[in-house]
Amino acid sequence: MDTALLEVFRTVAHLGSITAAAQRLRFTQSAVSRQIAALESDLGAPVFDRLPRGVALTEEGRALLPHAEAILARLKTARRAVDDLHTLSTGRLRVGAFPTAVAALVPRALAAFRTAYPEVTVSLVEGLTPTLLTRLTTGDADVAVVSESPAGPIDPARFTLHHILDERLLVAVPRTHPLARRRTVHLAELESDSFIAGSADAEETLLRASLPTGFRPSTDIVAAEWTAKLGCVAAGLGVALVPALAMRTKPADVSLLRLHHDDEPTRRIYAATPAARTPSPAVRSLLPLLTGAVDPLWTR
Repeated sequence: MDTALLEVFRTVAHLGSITAAAQRLRFTQSAVSRQIAALESDLGAPVFDRLPRGVALTEEGRALLPHAEAILARLKTARRAVDDLHTLSTGRLRVGAFPTAVAALVPRALAAFRTAYPEVTVSLVEGLTPTLLTRLTTGDADVAVVSESPAGPIDPARFTLHHILDERLLVAVPRTHPLARRRTVHLAELESDSFIAGSADAEETLLRASLPTGFRPSTDIVAAEWTAKLGCVAAGLGVALVPALAMRTKPADVSLLRLHHDDEPTRRIYAATPAARTPSPAVRSLLPLLTGAVDPLWTR
């Protein structure tokens, strides 16, 4: 049943006049009459008795009216709900991000989003990139800030990747290190140093995943958290590759050096969304805020 016909029917029923309904709806009287006739043809019964002055509901019309009003009310509610999503007057935004992105990048973007769209419910889950991609696939996240390295490219057939930045990687060394006063270093100059890694399984660490082929430093100490890594560096137990995103502050007894451009590993940061799904208005609004939250010091 055409809801436009129900709207005309309801208006005629409330006003008791085809002429008055035509004026209210800004239709011609004949157009309203045709639509009432089409509704009666669809129902197989008259809904109005035509009187010398105006119209009156038939029994069939009285039976139809409350249902027509309910249908039109639900339709109005549905349209308002969709409009609210598009204007971000309601809705939700479920964000996933890898740990160092949660240090500053993602919180800055979410703070800007919450200021602009306070009615949208925002949630954030921290996790490693493979876990975050799984959450996208299962529908448990709307967007995920993930990292890609040469050791683990993200499948573009499954995920749409929105580039945020190419992150600079720094080398943390103790202030007593012979190279501590340098601004940039070559990896070859660090080959005799012990690197502090995030996992005993070298293939799972940021260090091994990001370094160019052929560089195989020793990893005597494993520390999962960046505060622990920097603490070990400060104590002179080794050096560590540090993502620039993780560096909001650093201990005073640690120096951060840039890698020479020829040696600098590439770590690309993306906002990922499922390739087969249309991003929600909330996700589309977040994407430029993520790019806008990038600090120039983080980029290559």
